[in-house]
Amino acid sequence: MKFALILCLAVIFDSAFGDPQNFPHPVRFIGHVITFWHKILFTGNDSFLRGLAVCVMTIFTAGLVVCAVIHVSGGNVIVQAYIVYSALAWRDLKDETAPVFFALMNHDINGARRALSFVVGRDTANLDEAGITKAVIETIGENSIDGAISVIFFAALGHVLNYDCGMCVAVWVFRAANTLDSMLGYRSYGRYGTASARLDDILGFIPARLGGIIIIMAGTLLGGKFREACRVFMSCRLNHDSPNSAHGESAFAGVLGVRLGGGAFYGGKFEARPFLNENANDPAILDIVRAWKVFDVACSLAAIMVIFLIWTI
Repeated sequence: MKFALILCLAVIFDSAFGDPQNFPHPVRFIGHVITFWHKILFTGNDSFLRGLAVCVMTIFTAGLVVCAVIHVSGGNVIVQAYIVYSALAWRDLKDETAPVFFALMNHDINGARRALSFVVGRDTANLDEAGITKAVIETIGENSIDGAISVIFFAALGHVLNYDCGMCVAVWVFRAANTLDSMLGYRSYGRYGTASARLDDILGFIPARLGGIIIIMAGTLLGGKFREACRVFMSCRLNHDSPNSAHGESAFAGVLGVRLGGGAFYGGKFEARPFLNENANDPAILDIVRAWKVFDVACSLAAIMVIFLIWTI
């Protein structure tokens, strides 16, 4: 089956090579596309319609380019697998958090802070060991859905909607929405960035909820307490301003039995957030390894599940 072959090759490429640092990367292309339309449409006015236009043109450009590449390649399976692989952040998420873990294991708190600063948006200069560990697991929790499970979900959805190139287009529409939110989200651009933020929220709504369930299933397979994980997930999954971002974190808090959240400093200003699994203990350093294992099993489950569903449709 073509879908299974493309997805399996994408996962194999990701496992073998990680993020293609020294090769043309579609995320960089999306960033250039956003910058291009932003320069044309942004006038300094706080205009929702201009921000919406940037979203529409970025999505249209990304979809058009993906379709063109697939058409020129004659629908080559390797090309399609590369397009999906370059959207995945399965291995990359572990590669980026590993230096923080090893610095903590070597009791190098300054090295851990420095390594963490390349991964998260929060201020890291004054974080202690517990704060650094918590930040790593929160990053794994949120990005396990955004960087991997959601990509697998949209690959399956795109394949169902359009067999020829829908799989790749859907993946990069989602990735473009992620990048739009990161670059132009309303925190930076007010009403102009509202459309970018809301598009990311809308596209991530279903994957976030399915991803939380899959993470709980993965944690249970690894010996976690299913009922406790479900309790934490259901009670904490809406504890962020974003309608989606707390789902992965609360699922990890539940399956690992640790406390996450509680706010952090961003640009010198403290942003208060509710705790996730408030009555549990703060995570220990080795809980990062447990989080990696849950992440691997969750992504594997997501891939197996969508292949099975596509196979039976």
